[in-house]
Amino acid sequence: MKLPKKRKWFFPLLFSLLFSSVLLIITIFSSNGFFFLYHFSNSNNKPSATTTTIPSPKPVFVETQLLISSISKNPIPRIAYLISGSKGDGESLKRTLKALYHPLNQYVVHLDLEASPVERMDLVKFVRDQPVFAKLGNVRVIVRANLVTYRGPTMVSNTLHAAAILLKGGGEWDWFINLSASDYPLVTQDDLLYTISTIPRHLNFIEHTSDIGWKEFHRARPLIIDPGFYSLRKSDVFWVSQKRRMPTKFKLFTGSAWMMLSRPFVEFCLWGWDNLPRTVLMYYANFLSSPEGYFHTVICNANEFRNTTVNHDLHFISWDNPPKQHPHFLTINDYQRMIDSNAPFARKFGHNETVLDKIDSELLGCNSDGFVPGGWLANLEETNMSAPNSVNSTELRPGPGAERISHLFTDLLSEKNLHGKQCT
Repeated sequence: MKLPKKRKWFFPLLFSLLFSSVLLIITIFSSNGFFFLYHFSNSNNKPSATTTTIPSPKPVFVETQLLISSISKNPIPRIAYLISGSKGDGESLKRTLKALYHPLNQYVVHLDLEASPVERMDLVKFVRDQPVFAKLGNVRVIVRANLVTYRGPTMVSNTLHAAAILLKGGGEWDWFINLSASDYPLVTQDDLLYTISTIPRHLNFIEHTSDIGWKEFHRARPLIIDPGFYSLRKSDVFWVSQKRRMPTKFKLFTGSAWMMLSRPFVEFCLWGWDNLPRTVLMYYANFLSSPEGYFHTVICNANEFRNTTVNHDLHFISWDNPPKQHPHFLTINDYQRMIDSNAPFARKFGHNETVLDKIDSELLGCNSDGFVPGGWLANLEETNMSAPNSVNSTELRPGPGAERISHLFTDLLSEKNLHGKQCT
């Protein structure tokens, strides 16, 4: 005789409920232990599994325990850089890396999957064969490259990936700066480190505005799919026919994709202890040009950080008026305007652009294949060598570039510009 239909699902349902209940109870009472094991198994001590009987003195995933990180006390700040590129950018990325190099800093370099395996492995070999990089261990190559779609959210995910690498293995650093292979410094790292040592380390330099204007109908309401999340070949984003309403849980902000973010804010974006970064990230997963909005929206909707913003991206960029999708490529005709901007970085440069040689010789004091002079080199004659004989990372020798940046920061941190342009 067949069972009544209603009983066919009764025992599977009962088993599922019991099994789920057991898992929930185990999770509740073991969550601290699981995290303890994961946390310490990835530390230098690496105790065995028998150490799980040691109680954790405080809850780990409690919001009150995950407050803003303390600011480092190092007299000279440290910068964590992401330098990224794509097909054909290998040589430009190497040049930018050497122009930005300083022993105190940390670096992650990335050529995306559109670059050929030969080009990516050439970058690996370049970093591996530089004795100073090998000696100090502060340059990392993302070998398992990501596919990054221009204008797509994969640019945000790649930035967060690099930041996570730097937080996990980069030691102490104070600010995170994202650059591309088409960026280039206008000052030495001694100039930059010397100048930012005088400003509060909780500040975030991020150009932002809530006046999104035309972007509401061209970016916020449309839905896009980034093929970089599932494809191995680069292609442009494609559009979904449906539209969406503007979010009500948070206010949208937009601005430049280039920024200098404080370590506490970067940790907040990765840990996300009040869920805001994850909520905003899910929204921007279908947003066109999400690198120009994700970090801006998170920081300006977070109570801990909305008053830490400085409304500038620290770049000289030449745009059309009104701006188009791409900025101008900079040439020798833009040289004086770059200097007059007092910005520490400029973009966008073509491969082997002549003005880069002028920047090297007149602003950085090196050639296209050399390190930039600074206090970390024992002998300035060694700047164009692949490996200086000795390194002194605690001495800074600021030059004229430090004075230019100082003028910029004095203006940006004035009462009128600082508080009058924060997340409104």
